[in-house]
Amino acid sequence: MLKVTGACVGRSFASSSKLFVRLSSTSSGIPLTQKAVIFYEHGDKLHYKDIPVPKPKPNEILVNVKYSGVCHTDIHAWKGDWPLATKLPLVGGHEGAGIVVAKGSNVTNFEIGDYAGVKWLNKSCMSCEYCETGHESNCAEADLSGYTRDGSFQQYATADAVQAAKIPQGTDLAQVAPILCAGVTVYKALKTANLDPGQWVAISGAGGGLGSLAVQYAKAMGLRVVGIDGGAAKDALFKKLGGEVFIDFTKSKDIVADIQEATNGGPHGAVNVSVSEAAIVQSVKYIRPTGTVVLVGLPANSYVNSEIFSHVIKSISIKGSYVGNRADMREAIDFFTRGLVKAPIKIIGLSELPTAYHELEAGNMVGRFVVDTSK
Repeated sequence: MLKVTGACVGRSFASSSKLFVRLSSTSSGIPLTQKAVIFYEHGDKLHYKDIPVPKPKPNEILVNVKYSGVCHTDIHAWKGDWPLATKLPLVGGHEGAGIVVAKGSNVTNFEIGDYAGVKWLNKSCMSCEYCETGHESNCAEADLSGYTRDGSFQQYATADAVQAAKIPQGTDLAQVAPILCAGVTVYKALKTANLDPGQWVAISGAGGGLGSLAVQYAKAMGLRVVGIDGGAAKDALFKKLGGEVFIDFTKSKDIVADIQEATNGGPHGAVNVSVSEAAIVQSVKYIRPTGTVVLVGLPANSYVNSEIFSHVIKSISIKGSYVGNRADMREAIDFFTRGLVKAPIKIIGLSELPTAYHELEAGNMVGRFVVDTSK
């Protein structure tokens, strides 16, 4: 059974064919079709076309996605170069911010008109040992937006109501979209590093979509930030966001030595958000004794190498950090709501998504692309 909007608020229908109803916010109907970007084979053309509007299951909400951030993970899903199978055909995207326009009969935590986020972890079982201990993303039954199910590069998307992100009313949906993945991912990584205020954290890829948010979260958590990236534009952005020391890998002759000198012996933590195997290996070398290297970026077919003698003598830790749970999401959004973090974004039309993919692959983007699904 499905609860819907407009004159039918509070009523339910036995048939999902009654989904074509009036929206309370716009007095227009939920359409049967919508604009989306979809691909049918890995690496194939990205098609901007009409597809059916999905119908929420009893435990799901239907979100009218207004904006969706673009993540490097979307490139991997399109290419199919991760050792995790995607569904095909696939609508990508997992940073969708919008408005609840319909909900299943079992949904009690969202109402029609609420703001909601369609995030990477769309659904988990909520009863296994991982879900019970707050490691929901590690659930064997995890369902992933824009990967194992159609995501947010469409005008209407479904999400399990338990995992959907709650967004405060009145929030700028374009600005909050990147928080739904990039924001919570770097926030969780910084928590994983377990650093104290005043300690140094190195952020590789500091001028990119993830990195620019990591710099802000780190500053808000009281950390000193050294950023690694390339180019004057990214240097300028890093400094604008409050970063302390910028190391340009295109100019540095010895990145390890430069970082250790700037941080008086090496940073206490390193968060690797770049998709560079070389950058990850360097972080293991420049981290100070007892420091923690956190792996976030996922370059395909790559490995982290740590020379065992130094690893043991320095007593360093290497940890993986994979998005966050519901509490991390709530906290990450709260930082945003209080004005402590703001993603540098460039808004483009959904029809322009192929261009964004090209720019991401080339590493040219400063900040984060956000697509407006109405264009």
